[in-house]
Amino acid sequence: MRRKSDSKIVLIDFGAVKEISVLTTSQQPGTTTLTIAVGTPGYMPSEQSNGKPKLSSDIYAVGMVGIKALTGKNPGNLPTDPKTENIIWRNEAQVSDRLANILDRMVHEYFPQRYENATEVLEALGFITPPTPKPTPAPTPPPKSQVPTQILTTVAVNSRGKIINRSPTQTPIPPAQPKFPIQTFTTVTVDRKGEIISRRQGQAEVVTENLDNGVTLEMVKIPGARFLMGSPETEAGRRDSEGPQHYVDVPEFFMGKYPVTQAQWKAVMGKKNFWQVITGNNPSRFKGANRPVENVSWYDATKFCQKLSEITGKKYSLPSESQWEYACRAGTTTPFYFGETITSELVNYNGNFPYADAPKGEYRQETTDVGIFPPNAFGLYDMHGNVWEWCQDVWHENYNGAPTDGSAWETGGDSHRRVLRGGCWYFISRDCRCAWRYYNFADFHYYVVGFRVVSSVPCS
Repeated sequence: MRRKSDSKIVLIDFGAVKEISVLTTSQQPGTTTLTIAVGTPGYMPSEQSNGKPKLSSDIYAVGMVGIKALTGKNPGNLPTDPKTENIIWRNEAQVSDRLANILDRMVHEYFPQRYENATEVLEALGFITPPTPKPTPAPTPPPKSQVPTQILTTVAVNSRGKIINRSPTQTPIPPAQPKFPIQTFTTVTVDRKGEIISRRQGQAEVVTENLDNGVTLEMVKIPGARFLMGSPETEAGRRDSEGPQHYVDVPEFFMGKYPVTQAQWKAVMGKKNFWQVITGNNPSRFKGANRPVENVSWYDATKFCQKLSEITGKKYSLPSESQWEYACRAGTTTPFYFGETITSELVNYNGNFPYADAPKGEYRQETTDVGIFPPNAFGLYDMHGNVWEWCQDVWHENYNGAPTDGSAWETGGDSHRRVLRGGCWYFISRDCRCAWRYYNFADFHYYVVGFRVVSSVPCS
């Protein structure tokens, strides 16, 4: 519309997001909450239409205006992808891939995939330069290694047998012999361009839990150690929630070699209630016995752990957030356990949005079987991409006051929201980093969310 005061053309509806927030949060106890969707059809994302707008809902509206300007068609008349529900518009306009990718991200159906604010959009378009991050002060170093050693004293004597010098030396005690079967695997490391620069053989102790009808659960022994959690301020794509960096002492534990698969879910959960019966005991959108189970809430994942514990007689749970990041990094300090970046040949994610100097890659638009990509140095697969993984912790905005003993952070914060880690097939490379933190409501179901389990005791 044209503003009377200065005759400038302006877009309207941008107060609608805030207005809905006021309407839906100002209800008094004992009254009926009225959800009002304010906005223009076709330019409102689904969450705004449902009365649950986000700050990125305005980003969606601006993107739709851009697409309308390029195609000449009302957004409501454009087709949508049946898998992702994103609009299909590129064949209606001649536009560069770069601008098309930016618009696609602005109007993503799933709001966390969009730019968070207008500044990010302007940076992507090249109108402003992102600020240069300040150098990150080095964290307080950990104490000297706690690896058991034997203290020996080298004694020097003269020709008369008199001691003239004592020189203490430390001799590491040889590691104990493996208690569990050993599996070998190959890890890869890439440079900033995503090119493989090294391959290494690794091995891990793996124990197998028999579930039902030949379905098994493999658990990898994760050695205890101290690690630096979070990301430095200089890491590309970093958010404030990833800091401050701090050292965490993580005791030894066992972790699922893969995200929980649909076969494992069915073997453990059974057909015990109406929902499981009508869904065929498999809530997943992308069906496949060896694909990760998805479309499960935090409560669903917790229930699985309880049932698994009852069946096996051993204690299983979701990992703490620090356990998850420690296990993902597997001794690395780079953004990904593969190195400085990832490619779609190594991870299932939205390859249209590369990280560092890597090229664009495949966007599969669905989950893949677990274990088809290379593992990390601990022998864990799919820690980057495929499905988001629930953690035990409640959501906190940063690490101030976080536990340093590897336990879950279950006090304070927002108990209605739980931590998600690892990224997924639907999200971009930045969101798959080791340090990237995300959250959602504990009862949230979506076909991008799964989980894996941990145990603090030997699994067999």
